[in-house]
Amino acid sequence: MKFSQYKYERSSYEDIKDKFIKLVDKINKSTNYEDQKNYILQLNEIRNDIQSNSTIASIRYSIDTSDEYYEEEKKYWDEYMPLYEDLNCEFYKAIVNSQFKNEIINDFSKQFYNICEDSIKSFSKEIIEDLQEENKLCSQYTKLLASAKIEYKGETHNLSSLMKYMMDKDIETRIGSTKLYYSYFEENKDKFDSLFDKLVSVRDKMAKKLGYKSFTELGYIRMNRSDYNEENIKKLRSEVQDYIVPLCNKLYERQAKRIGIDDFWFAHESIEFKTGNATIKGGEEYEKYIIENGKKMYSELSKETAEFFEYMTQNELMDLVTRKSKAAGGYCTHIPNYNSPFIFSNFNNTSEDIDVLTHEAGHAFQLYMSKDIPMYEINFPTLDSCEIHSMSMEFITYPWMELFFKEDTLKYKFYHMSSAIKFIPYGVIVDEFQHRIYENPTMSKDERKQIFRELEKKYLPHRDYRDIDILEKGCYWFKQGHIFKNPFYYIDYVLAQVCAFQFLKKSNENFEQAWQDYINICKVGGTKSFLEIVNIGNLNSPFEDKTIKNIGENINNLLVNIKDSEL
Repeated sequence: MKFSQYKYERSSYEDIKDKFIKLVDKINKSTNYEDQKNYILQLNEIRNDIQSNSTIASIRYSIDTSDEYYEEEKKYWDEYMPLYEDLNCEFYKAIVNSQFKNEIINDFSKQFYNICEDSIKSFSKEIIEDLQEENKLCSQYTKLLASAKIEYKGETHNLSSLMKYMMDKDIETRIGSTKLYYSYFEENKDKFDSLFDKLVSVRDKMAKKLGYKSFTELGYIRMNRSDYNEENIKKLRSEVQDYIVPLCNKLYERQAKRIGIDDFWFAHESIEFKTGNATIKGGEEYEKYIIENGKKMYSELSKETAEFFEYMTQNELMDLVTRKSKAAGGYCTHIPNYNSPFIFSNFNNTSEDIDVLTHEAGHAFQLYMSKDIPMYEINFPTLDSCEIHSMSMEFITYPWMELFFKEDTLKYKFYHMSSAIKFIPYGVIVDEFQHRIYENPTMSKDERKQIFRELEKKYLPHRDYRDIDILEKGCYWFKQGHIFKNPFYYIDYVLAQVCAFQFLKKSNENFEQAWQDYINICKVGGTKSFLEIVNIGNLNSPFEDKTIKNIGENINNLLVNIKDSEL
């Protein structure tokens, strides 16, 4: 069935509540596990209906934020999801209090049981109105980003479509479009500030109501981090500063020489080569070209990926190209009733469109491989593990990049690897920023911006914003949706990138073994914790001594062995 044929129906909370509570009561009163499991699976059908309808509404709204019908449906779900979460909490309590704990863990996994426990710790009826407010503010942020209408070169652009000019080899085009892009954030800085101020306040209020010292504690529980803590993350950030930041400084120096610019500042960071960045050779039929070559790539990679990509294309489970009023960014999500992934992105005619295709396809392929897992809480793993699948797929597909880039293939691989290692310091900036913010939730808007700029100077010491005043004041993070909508998510990209670099090394040494390790971590879905999945994939934990150091050395060796004259 095509996505356009997927049925959407606004769930009736009152009808569902009555059925839901009756089934929870039957679960609680079960005297044998066979009956209890039967009631759990019956209730799960109702939960899947709720999850599917809310997800379909969210997808269709993000495809067109000007669609009045789905805008109203999104508002409904923003208001009612906390009420459904209240019902779910009763289900989680029934699971945790079950006399058949061992049987539940055997059938649904220890990880599912842990998630039930975390969900109880992160929710109470007292915070329902606060959760509704948080949802509403996040939707306003999505709308604000999608509302950009920027005139440039005779066309009206959103933020995504303007980015290709920011990577142009012409200096004036690059500088002009970069300034224009950030002028949108300058013009709307009070709105971004106000939204974030309210989000910090409501999250701090929820944490205090639930008995936590700060939202940081609650945030970690909401992320279901069961096998590492804040101290592990702090140590990781320190190692990034010691081993990755110096490497990135050298890469930026090399980049400046390669593009022939002595006065290297922020507007030039997006251009890696004097002759221009790698381009996808799609011509006028750009999207069709990418999809057709994507089919070829995934058909040759493995039998499983061939079936997966055919399924995604035949059922129109990808919306890829940027359009007016489309929400910013990209994501992969899951629709339980149809057992299907969905990929959303904003192709903008840069090489990063292939990153999106492979990245989000990594998420979707994992879902496809673990689609028989009945509980939506464990269809996806926790987000730290999720991103291993996506970021590793970007590297695993390297042998097929010539399909898209032809003579620019080496350029693309160099750019992709160097961008990936350069990302890590930025990733820890976002994480440390959030820790600082939520430990001191009453700080002023200007103090927050000052902290972000200080962190940039710590982890990105090369960065010079010149006369882009909004960035010099510490507002680069306005564009980072995770800071607004998904607190404490962003370090997961860093953890996963460290794991993905290991898949790159394994792929270069023994592709068949690397692919088998990748398949193995996909099949377990979300039934295992982060460090368990790392172990299943035969990877070194990012928290182990020397892992960060070794990653930096491996990538440096790969990049050093590529001569700039070849690019």
